[in-house]
Amino acid sequence: MMKTTKRIFLLLILLVAGLSGMNAQDKKEKKEQYEKAVKQQVESESYKIDVTTAYPRRGKTAHLSSNYSVEVRNDSVFSYLPYFGRAYSIPYGGGEGLIFKAPISEYKMETKKKGAMKIDFTARSKEDRFQFRMTIYSNGSASFDVFPQNRESIGFSGEITLPSE
Repeated sequence: MMKTTKRIFLLLILLVAGLSGMNAQDKKEKKEQYEKAVKQQVESESYKIDVTTAYPRRGKTAHLSSNYSVEVRNDSVFSYLPYFGRAYSIPYGGGEGLIFKAPISEYKMETKKKGAMKIDFTARSKEDRFQFRMTIYSNGSASFDVFPQNRESIGFSGEITLPSE
């Protein structure tokens, strides 16, 4: 009786250990699939970053509650971003700021360590010229700086949006 109980107990331990190993493998596979999807999305040069935080050069970090984003699509950038900072030369009334759509020029992308992708491009709206410097990580998080010609630069962070989301 005692031997049977020990065998059953040992069998249960082996079963639980095997299941937890399979669960860890599933998580690893899902992580790898997600990283591959992020990479494919960015390499297609058609992606959207939902912005959650702004980092002005002066003042405090701003956690954003609205749906701010920057989207690269069809050789254009669609920027819907807030602006906090000093403006050097702007139109009367403040202008559009970082809310614009414009064609992209000088688009460069390179893959860095651990799958991070560094992207630089320039866009010119009717008001200003903007240089974007982005880093999109394999886990989908992104950070980028915007360097307007007529305003102080500002940084942002957020998450890439995949089509299935």
